[in-house]
Amino acid sequence: MSTNTPVDGPFPIRVNTTPSGCELDVSAFLVRAVFAELVSAADEDPEGLVEELRDMAALQRSAVHQGPDSHARHEYDACMERLVNELADGGTIPVYGAQVGRLAEVLASIAAPRPVPGQRGAA
Repeated sequence: MSTNTPVDGPFPIRVNTTPSGCELDVSAFLVRAVFAELVSAADEDPEGLVEELRDMAALQRSAVHQGPDSHARHEYDACMERLVNELADGGTIPVYGAQVGRLAEVLASIAAPRPVPGQRGAA
């Protein structure tokens, strides 16, 4: 297993170091869980799904126009939360056993202070 893929299942998580921290690649979760569920929902009731997404788009437009504490924003947030719960198991990605430790180790190594290029030690 690669050190940049400390979680290999059931949904692999890749960790890529960036100059300011890291990126977690959870694309396997999105493809296998979220988009697969969305495709199934579209297959079961395509018109209903499109109508629901249109309603949510209208709420989003209204929320942007009315502001962060508007009724539209709260209704939009509630719809998104419901979709996340239905399509993405509440947005949680299971990590089991030794994978927890490997993920922690990779993240800890990224978080450790690193020398900045061009820095010199005190003479």
